[in-house]
Amino acid sequence: MDVLIVGGGGHVSGAVARAALRRGHQVWTLTRGRRALPEGVRSLVADRGDLEAMAAVVSGEGVKWDLVVDCICYDLADIRQDMQLFQRRADQFVFVSTDFVYDAAHRTFPQSEEASHWATERSSGYGYKKRLCERELTDGDPSGMDWTIVRPCHIYGPTSELGCLPLHGRDAELIDRMRRGESIRLVGAGHFLQQPILADDLAETIVSIGGNDSARRQVLNAAGPEIIESRQYYQIVADILGVELLVEEVPVRAHLAEHPEAAPFLCHRIYDLSRIEQTGLSLPSTSVEDGLRSHVEGLLCRRGALAYTRS
Repeated sequence: MDVLIVGGGGHVSGAVARAALRRGHQVWTLTRGRRALPEGVRSLVADRGDLEAMAAVVSGEGVKWDLVVDCICYDLADIRQDMQLFQRRADQFVFVSTDFVYDAAHRTFPQSEEASHWATERSSGYGYKKRLCERELTDGDPSGMDWTIVRPCHIYGPTSELGCLPLHGRDAELIDRMRRGESIRLVGAGHFLQQPILADDLAETIVSIGGNDSARRQVLNAAGPEIIESRQYYQIVADILGVELLVEEVPVRAHLAEHPEAAPFLCHRIYDLSRIEQTGLSLPSTSVEDGLRSHVEGLLCRRGALAYTRS
């Protein structure tokens, strides 16, 4: 299978590239050329803000890809560019969206792909823009290109920083804080439910969309196999490091009053996965404990400070 990834050097896009390579596919990446890429990919370089450059690079390959995955599509200009470039150059197109498209104040438990309330520009600018991109695909119905929309929840793994909840989300200092015995300040004491997905698991799911007719023109939630309290995420990290977890509760109402932009994080993020299960795609299977162990280990290795032996 010929696979093009818009992106390729990031947290998710890099994982997708590696997953496709592991399956023996021919892989192209389209980036600005500023980051290291997985060995074995064919690198295309263009700034997606330059439509002419993008078009020249894409058309210059003379390929109709079996699967195109856009991991860095954030607003209407991006998705419209994708539709223009790939509607006759991709058999299947995957848009990596987000669970933030759901309105945090009106979620159901578990949340299915259907909703009566969606993110607004005020409640979640990021989720709102992603939702606009989704609708451009679903309402625009691009001819010659089937699409799949994937809505992942919290994505973790060693190519990102640790942390899933304010005030320690993607916290580059989290390991050091824990080792110093500092209290971790968690909104709502970390009792919000999460269903985190390992980046490598998400990547396997995305790559398995290629050639799967059941996934064509589908919107799919993507989440891990376990539901945990956010606090448990940090407890697992502490256990891996061999330190005590100290938590200071930050009141939810007070935090939201000062930081209304945090609302999408401060809700239960658990999902109905029946639709994705029916497609026959590769399903996430890594436990949170195993995934976080690989995450912590990877970060420590990256820092040259591997201070424990994997049991």
